[in-house]
Amino acid sequence: MPDDAPAESSGDPDELGGSSDGRTVEKDDHTLEEAAEAILFAADEPVAASRISEIVADVTGRPQPSTEDVAAAVDRLNADYAEHGRAFEITSWAGGYRLVTRSALSPFAKTFYVEEQETSLSRSLMETLAVIAYRQPVTRPEVDFVRGVNSDYAIRKLLEMELASVEGRADSVGRPLLYGTTDRFLEQFGLDSLDALPTLREVEDLLDDPAFDDERAKLLQLDREEGISIDMLDPENAEPPDEENASE
Repeated sequence: MPDDAPAESSGDPDELGGSSDGRTVEKDDHTLEEAAEAILFAADEPVAASRISEIVADVTGRPQPSTEDVAAAVDRLNADYAEHGRAFEITSWAGGYRLVTRSALSPFAKTFYVEEQETSLSRSLMETLAVIAYRQPVTRPEVDFVRGVNSDYAIRKLLEMELASVEGRADSVGRPLLYGTTDRFLEQFGLDSLDALPTLREVEDLLDDPAFDDERAKLLQLDREEGISIDMLDPENAEPPDEENASE
């Protein structure tokens, strides 16, 4: 055999730079699963399938994978996580994907961050946010009518927290502003879209659940033991001081 004759191949796809399905693969040619996992691991907010597809195409120089390809890759990743008992999973979140801790293990993550203060919503803010979420786009007078009180403060706070946004103006007299919820609202409440909001019937069933009444009673008892009411923390619902006593 001549000295310059090509060496006989071992047939190993990795050595050949190919794959079992005949596709040529370079040493640094990572799978769609790896790319999606890397992106979601680095992201601090949900990433749409279309964005993952764009990034993969930009990095590799190959045609963009379809959103269906990305969804299939996510399904394969979740199946692999479940098979190996990983502590995380990928969920649909606010119109995209997000890598999150499995709900069963969330107490460990919460305890780790126990020193970080969570921003909680007062009852008035929750009421206002609920009206906006279910009736959007909605004007402030409409929110006031449903709640029975002035909602200026609550709406301003929700705008500052980026849970609500101005969506335009109504065609009615005075052209009042229209308000709606934001992607941050979906993200904070773990919703994929507004369609994932519980129906009013589901809310009614929850309120009628004895377990819910027990939980509410415990919260009220805790509120009394701490000697402070949630409403007292909210300037909107805070009662004005007794003028007679204040003057003494």
